[in-house]
Amino acid sequence: MAQVQIAAPPEINKKKANRALLASMVGSSIEWFDFFLYGSMAALVFNKLYFPSDDPIVGLLLAYMSFGLSFFIRPLGGIVFSHIGDKIGRKKTLMLTLMLMGGATVLIGLLPDYNAIGIWAPILLVFLRLCQGLGIGGGWGGSVLLAVEYSSKKNRGFFGSIPQLGVPVGMLLGTVAISLLSNLPEEQFLSWGWRLPFILSAVLIIVGLWIRKGIEETPVFQEAKESGDIAKMPLVDTFRYHWKSVFITAGAKFVETSPYYIFATFVIAYATGYLGYQTSTVLNAVAIANLVTIFMIPLMGKLSDKVGRKPLYIGGTIAMLLFAFPYFYLLSLQSAIWLTVATIIAIGIIWAPLEAVMGTMFSEIFSTNIRYTGISVGNQLGAAVFGGTTPMVALALLNAFNDSWVPVALYIVAACIISLISLFAIREGKNLDL
Repeated sequence: MAQVQIAAPPEINKKKANRALLASMVGSSIEWFDFFLYGSMAALVFNKLYFPSDDPIVGLLLAYMSFGLSFFIRPLGGIVFSHIGDKIGRKKTLMLTLMLMGGATVLIGLLPDYNAIGIWAPILLVFLRLCQGLGIGGGWGGSVLLAVEYSSKKNRGFFGSIPQLGVPVGMLLGTVAISLLSNLPEEQFLSWGWRLPFILSAVLIIVGLWIRKGIEETPVFQEAKESGDIAKMPLVDTFRYHWKSVFITAGAKFVETSPYYIFATFVIAYATGYLGYQTSTVLNAVAIANLVTIFMIPLMGKLSDKVGRKPLYIGGTIAMLLFAFPYFYLLSLQSAIWLTVATIIAIGIIWAPLEAVMGTMFSEIFSTNIRYTGISVGNQLGAAVFGGTTPMVALALLNAFNDSWVPVALYIVAACIISLISLFAIREGKNLDL
């Protein structure tokens, strides 16, 4: 697959670069915190308050379906906001996506339940979830490019890994918040406790907007704009000249997105509902694993500046494939220690290098004038196919095969194989100028 190499940007101001790096990490963490709150609450609250059913499995499936629907809208968010990002700039787009995500999250915390407004409760909940999907679909690419396009060739992998911290930081914040609130009596938790992190996220959004407002547009985009190298129709140009790269990016995304939603979201319902673990035990395991990941991601980003993005991504993919069956076996031992060990290995050790280099590797595939569109559409297509649908598919597989975890493990293996095939078509880009 052809790589695009253009002239190097002018010297980058280190102070501005560090400020942009902070803005990308903080804003990304806030967006993913909001996004993951829904995933955790789907298994604990929404199945009871917004999708009531005589069969608890049906209620949980409906809740997970509402979780997965946002992933199908994420490509649309990527298309809409990446068009703005490639035409007007990365900074303004990031402000818009953060406001959209924050507004939807706060409104979810204020939304009456099914007993109060009937069928409008799940309808409005799904609508707000779709708004979250639009926000995260458009914001991810901007956060990555804000860091990558402020980097130099020698530290691009490290810079590109920092906004990727948003996923584990967001998940960690959400998990800790829910873990603390789960200590409330169940009646109070279901009545008002679960709403607190959604409503209080408004404070985080204000902080994130303030930080992002103080940054300048990336030097790479400024240079492209001054030279007139701005695509009139970024989406059209992307699919006309780079459609193979888009689908290769989507395929490479599978191994990063599908297993993570098994290990961090689906496991909450599976371990508590099928294996008898306490909710706090599972949440603590996920929190510890994400804490490990927060340290691992920057280290893996630095390592990619030495060995390249592709070797790390291939290594992580193979490790994920090999660990799919041992992961579920360790959970089946019904030991809190082995549950924690399995989760740390899966998320903190194996998934970390994938997350660390993904954004940088995808950014190096596309040229500046369509880079936001290319990485956003490819990434969000991959997330839609093998991302948010994963908890729902995994739950359906459990019920179809008499609660056996083997089909779920095979589902992870399938994602890994597809990503490996895609990776063979990607050339190493660490020596390219953006």
